[in-house]
Amino acid sequence: MKAIVYRQFGSPDVLNCEEIEKPTPGDGDVLIRVRAAALNPLDWKLMEGKPLLLRLFVGPGKVKRPGVDVAGVVEAVGRNVTQFKPGDEVFGACRGALADYVCTAESAVAKKPENVTFEQAASASIAAFTALQGLRDKGQIQAGQKVLINGAAGGVGTFAVQIAKHFGAEVTGVCSTRNVELTRSIGADHGIDYTQQDFTTGEQKYDLILDCYANHSLTDVRRVLQPKGCYVVVGGPDAGLIAILSGILKLLVVAPFISQKVGMFMAKRSKGDLNIIAELMQSGKVTPVIDRSYELSQVAEAVRYLEAGHARGKVVITVAT
Repeated sequence: MKAIVYRQFGSPDVLNCEEIEKPTPGDGDVLIRVRAAALNPLDWKLMEGKPLLLRLFVGPGKVKRPGVDVAGVVEAVGRNVTQFKPGDEVFGACRGALADYVCTAESAVAKKPENVTFEQAASASIAAFTALQGLRDKGQIQAGQKVLINGAAGGVGTFAVQIAKHFGAEVTGVCSTRNVELTRSIGADHGIDYTQQDFTTGEQKYDLILDCYANHSLTDVRRVLQPKGCYVVVGGPDAGLIAILSGILKLLVVAPFISQKVGMFMAKRSKGDLNIIAELMQSGKVTPVIDRSYELSQVAEAVRYLEAGHARGKVVITVAT
């Protein structure tokens, strides 16, 4: 079978489409014929191996398989699998999603809604987990709250806008000029064009801010946060891991001394939440936003586009039709 692999850190040029052995499911696994996969910023950050310290954890010189988000058709199941059978259409998370076939745990996937394409379903794993858990668990979102999403047109942001509206919030989306109408079309009540206005200098105060970019100082963000408001960081600046870790440290130092809740959040895989995401898509309350679709042989080009930082919604890879 074909799969995307890389053996050294670097630019997208290190990615190769190669023939490798087809996986065999373990007792609790499902073998999936991949129909679509989606890219996440972590894919290219791991590929680049920056900062150098990261390479010690990833493992230099080893064959690496990028991709986590997947959607496809179950081809075979392990003997202990009870929820799925061959022919079922599923979506969820796995390792090495950029391939013809993948194996993953039964608990890592859910049934794909019939009204959702494989490309849409593939985009709705990591990004939707992050939006749902960041708003609900870390942000403790409540109906009627004023919620701001910084980076509302990105992968996490487009899910966050729709999920916040599902919870009954009044949503403001921060994005570039060309994406203001997009954020409104998916449910945002207000749009702020960051090229024209800095949301941290406005008069409006928010109960909850979900920040996908962390491109403002904590002092500036707190200025527009209610005294008992909550600031949740789910993404970091393009400067890399060092800048992200620095931001985490600042949040940890400040948090005990202020009335506002501030913190960084990373999503956790959850079968229950995956089912919730499926239900939201099935009901039409959440519709994944797809920017561009590439073939498996075009993954390097897709990563370059994602790295540029202008993707609207998700970038997906169509593996089979």
